[in-house]
Amino acid sequence: MPVFKGAGVAIVTPFKDNGDVNYDKFGEIIEQQIQNGTDAIIVCGTTGEAATLTEDEHLDAIKFCVEKVAKRVPVIAGTGSNCTRTAVYLSQEAQQAGADALLLVTPYYNKTTQAGLVDHFKTVASSVSLPIILYSVKSRTGINIEPETVKTLVREVPNIVGIKEASGDISQVAKIKAICPEVDLYSGNDDQVVPILSLGGLGVISVVSNVAPRYMHDMCYKYFEGNVAEASKMQLNAIDLVEALFCETNPIPVKHAMNLMNMNVGPLRKPLVSMSTAHLERLRNSLKLFGLLG
Repeated sequence: MPVFKGAGVAIVTPFKDNGDVNYDKFGEIIEQQIQNGTDAIIVCGTTGEAATLTEDEHLDAIKFCVEKVAKRVPVIAGTGSNCTRTAVYLSQEAQQAGADALLLVTPYYNKTTQAGLVDHFKTVASSVSLPIILYSVKSRTGINIEPETVKTLVREVPNIVGIKEASGDISQVAKIKAICPEVDLYSGNDDQVVPILSLGGLGVISVVSNVAPRYMHDMCYKYFEGNVAEASKMQLNAIDLVEALFCETNPIPVKHAMNLMNMNVGPLRKPLVSMSTAHLERLRNSLKLFGLLG
């Protein structure tokens, strides 16, 4: 059984004006996601600004999410780090908190070798029993998970079951699935969901789902039901929105979008800052065209 199938939301972390995590608002948006068909909640990932959460905030956010979701959909906790010991600690704590699975990003800044990646992920995986989804996003971390490395990890480590592929390289995604067909494959890019589904993908870990969870869920399930033409049409219709939500570094645009939609998720944490006026206007227009703003 895969961890999930469909569209999982890479959920934002809402903050109060004073910078504290806004748990009341967090609970509201979690509930809204579930009521609108999201298939999984990915907490404390890139979109959740995990890089600027303290360890206590990180773990508190995971615990809160697990308790609020109450097993209605899977909760996947982002517990990756550039420090293997820290990733082990966060992963063990997330398991104890009741998370259903873990998302482990490649170590950033250190830029280890492929052998180092294998050792890192094996060490973390051996410390827990939860299923693990690897997260390959070279644009963020400076290091790619090569297809042969994915194959090694999935075949040698029982609880490494999947990969969130955000390289943007469809040829690499195809190679991964060709040499390791058993891997649970998820798109990490909202503009490549249907192409990756066509290669055997199970869904997407989505930023767009923060503002359009039902749409992203339906796009995946149109494909699963055999209505490829409609799924493809939905993918193409969402391209302008996807581009607007990534016209500046994620999660800057998506948090602005949610605030424009009166979801009131608060500010970003520095060093992330507000959008430029031109990009904000572009975002506003895209949300209107997509029917998300009046």
